[in-house]
Amino acid sequence: MTTTATNTVKNVLAVVSPHVGGRAAGGALAQVFPGQARVTVVESADEDPTALREAHVIITGLGPVTAEHIAAAPALELVQCASHGFDYVDLDAARERGVLVCSIGSSGAEKQNVAEQTFALMLALAKQLIPAHTALAEADWALPRLQHSLTELSGKTLGVVGLGHIGQEVARRAVAFDMNVVYAGPRPAAAETEAALGGARHVELEELLRMSDYVTLHAPLTAGTRHLLDAERLALLKPTAFVINTARGALIDQDALADALEAGTLAGAGIDVFDPEPPTADLRLLRAPNVVLSPHVAGVTRETLVRIALAAVQNVVNHIEGKPLQDIVS
Repeated sequence: MTTTATNTVKNVLAVVSPHVGGRAAGGALAQVFPGQARVTVVESADEDPTALREAHVIITGLGPVTAEHIAAAPALELVQCASHGFDYVDLDAARERGVLVCSIGSSGAEKQNVAEQTFALMLALAKQLIPAHTALAEADWALPRLQHSLTELSGKTLGVVGLGHIGQEVARRAVAFDMNVVYAGPRPAAAETEAALGGARHVELEELLRMSDYVTLHAPLTAGTRHLLDAERLALLKPTAFVINTARGALIDQDALADALEAGTLAGAGIDVFDPEPPTADLRLLRAPNVVLSPHVAGVTRETLVRIALAAVQNVVNHIEGKPLQDIVS
């Protein structure tokens, strides 16, 4: 569903949850829009019922857009996600109403920083940076205790689950670290892509888990990928392996991951995303051994936020002007 009039003014509801910047971030996003958009900024989609009812477009930065929200917006034409992911939008409800849902997947806006954060977590685990810093801050020279667990990335196998824009960016960095790359996904990448990534090989997920020293998740969250790493699949990993998740928290069964870490059947985990977000105080991963945690920062550098905003706004402008949309997911 698109419009053809280039001078049409559309009502845009910008939903930015407090835990990703709230009204302040939404205000900055609103300033990017041109005159064809009348923008209302909220922290949840049901905060302003009138604005929701009149919205032609909802642009959302991780703020849920439910079936109830879609039903309450009779004029709604487009839900634009300001992220690669789109799991926080009820796609079935949008599809039933004929409302388009788009992400910014092909823009690559987040790929650089997600890849950097992935390696920051991997290096922190390999070099035991958190326990080393904590010990030194407490006047504890921890070298004798830590040296047996220090390791290198060079020569290790990195298993990339999801070789999209972000997965490829991670794999490129892995080649620079002299790592071997295997990947799992619905289909093999082009031969030239595999060659550019150091001869990366496509394998089944179970094989990837058995052979990898580091496993990094870059798949979208769907009904089919929820708890992709459950207790059974986590048990396939080497006891010396590390798991990194900078994609979506629900890709991993968090209790099963905590079980593996507490039992010592997994060497460690680097986690940037949680289910739910922010995590509740009773989340066992917060206290599990040898974890490095960050509060979903992998896509929110100053530079990344600008690219995300421009990509999302451009797609909305395309819709208003009747031009082709990018990254239609429903």
